[in-house]
Amino acid sequence: MKPSSPLSHFPSHKKKLPSSIKDQIKNTQMIFPRGRSNSGTPTITIFTAPSPPLSGSVGGRQVQAIRSWIGLSPNITVVLFTQDPSVISFAGQFGSRVSAEPDIDFTFLGTPYFHSMVARSLASLSDISVIIDPETILLPDFISALSYAHKLDHDWLLVSSSRHVSYFPFHLDKDGKHWLGEDGKQIKTRKMQGFLDKAWKWKHCEERMLLAWNNGDLPLHSGVLPPFLFGKGLHNSWVINEALSCKYRFVFDASLAISNFYINPLDQGSYQSFGVSNVTNSGNRSWESVGNLQLGSLYGALYFHEANYSNMVKFCMNNGQHVLVNSAEATAYPFGNQRSLTLMKEKILGSRIGKKVADCVNGFKSLHGTRDCYVKDQLKPSNSLSLPYSLEMLLSGLSDKNRTVVLAIAGYNYKDMLMSWVCRLKSLLISNFLVCALDPEIYEFAILQGLPVFKDSLAPTNISFNDCHFGTQCFQRVTKVKSRLVLQILKLGYNVLLSDVDVYWFKNPLPFLYSFGPSVLVAQSDEYNQTGPINVPRRLNSGFYFARNDGSTVAALEKVVKHAATSNLSEQPSFYDTLCGEGGSNRVGHDRCFEPETNLTVHFLDRDLFPNGAYQGLWEGTNPKAICKKKGCFILHNNWISGRRKKLERQMLLVYLVIHIKEKIQRSSIIPQMTSHF
Repeated sequence: MKPSSPLSHFPSHKKKLPSSIKDQIKNTQMIFPRGRSNSGTPTITIFTAPSPPLSGSVGGRQVQAIRSWIGLSPNITVVLFTQDPSVISFAGQFGSRVSAEPDIDFTFLGTPYFHSMVARSLASLSDISVIIDPETILLPDFISALSYAHKLDHDWLLVSSSRHVSYFPFHLDKDGKHWLGEDGKQIKTRKMQGFLDKAWKWKHCEERMLLAWNNGDLPLHSGVLPPFLFGKGLHNSWVINEALSCKYRFVFDASLAISNFYINPLDQGSYQSFGVSNVTNSGNRSWESVGNLQLGSLYGALYFHEANYSNMVKFCMNNGQHVLVNSAEATAYPFGNQRSLTLMKEKILGSRIGKKVADCVNGFKSLHGTRDCYVKDQLKPSNSLSLPYSLEMLLSGLSDKNRTVVLAIAGYNYKDMLMSWVCRLKSLLISNFLVCALDPEIYEFAILQGLPVFKDSLAPTNISFNDCHFGTQCFQRVTKVKSRLVLQILKLGYNVLLSDVDVYWFKNPLPFLYSFGPSVLVAQSDEYNQTGPINVPRRLNSGFYFARNDGSTVAALEKVVKHAATSNLSEQPSFYDTLCGEGGSNRVGHDRCFEPETNLTVHFLDRDLFPNGAYQGLWEGTNPKAICKKKGCFILHNNWISGRRKKLERQMLLVYLVIHIKEKIQRSSIIPQMTSHF
């Protein structure tokens, strides 16, 4: 006779389940063991994003939490999403057990994006992925709970709320495997658990929780995860609500089965790596939470329908065994029992198992006031989203060591081009860029995308819904904003590389542009003839130029701004006519001009390195990227084309070629790499 499997006592998936379980579980196979041996612990990868630096009280709590995770099992690895060198150095102390990954999306303040964290964790090769707050401490029941969940015969999502304590008198030993008391002696987990049972508390409507799921075939939810900021509220509730609504996975609450808690968060820091103390210390970061609330009201079903946590299947410990409990139906499915257990008082009084299950149900009932916060009520129209940073503060925090910023100016109708431009700069590890918003729509959009953005109070109105392409009156009004803003930043003491968002960057041009001395304005040539001078009349392209903060440049830009203000054309003719003279009277050689009143030299950049959109028909070729790479191009301007849609289609083709080539390289590599943004 074939021996029975240790899993054979769990109820068969052919047995009938209560209707409320059916509503939450797409089919009844979801809560039954997988048909494989129960050998060993599943591999688990824990993902989080610590707040740098890992020092002080907040840093110390994060270090202790991370050490508590890796001390639970050799099958646990940890991934820290960070761009901070100190956190990367910390991760290196643990060998392969802890890794630091900077290749996800962050805001300009260093706050990680939750959707990018989830995308990375969904690609994990481990059996189970976990996303957790960086200060949350875990105890051994975390392993036993996930080991049990790993046996469930359907893809699942586990939710566990965190508790907090104001005082925790224990610390890990140097190996991170044992907890020690205040006297330095090892303390048993049961004794520490007893202390916590009396000390810890649930925080009303706490968003800080643990999410874990098996890396199976089904998605966590339907639809698109919006760009929530990690640790700024709502994102966990949003995912749980969507997962319960779509019913792809079995979603259950393990808050009473997993001991996860954090210590006194009163001085909780926030994710930030902005380089100015007056910004990081005094800046109001509430706008990050407001942004998450706005996203929650715009995406998914949370604004219209919020799932009731009280009806979620509960996961409890029962006399050393785990039990799934449907508290709404008062029905339990204990591991090792072939039939369900109905929780009717007259039938459970003499049953130890029944009492334990009843205690579990009652324990969760006591959390209803905590869990059922109905965040939908928070998703009301609020004040407009706004950054609490002035232009001066942004410049001080973002400029590089040479006091240089890269400036882009955009309206909402060019949001796609803006994001393409931003992604290119990020892929080139260029972080000293700044965006000027021409309308309220692009301003809020840029904030939600984590971009350093400021509003131009003098920007022309009614441009959001215009095409604003070359030759239109809208285009003429918008271009005159650029020189005025560049002049404003120069007067604040910074160098400016002005780049239109339709300029595609192949490599960082700043080191090359720095090689030109002071009192030299370096600009792209818009000349299309392949031979002859490139400084002929009105061929200075004001969509890409580098201006130094010196007296000659400031004086020359003042003349340009004054000339453009009285012109009925765009600012580009004003640049040439002012600096090179009408008809080119100030031309020097084939690639320069000299403005005698300000002693400013204008240098026109080599078109092989900085080609415009008409030079050599590069955009009309089958692979402009390959041609530009062969030439050694720094940038390629997507101009000399009429209409924003055509321009966007042309740039999309270039982006596709870049991604396609990189994916081809990755497929041929031995070690797969993360895909960068383009």
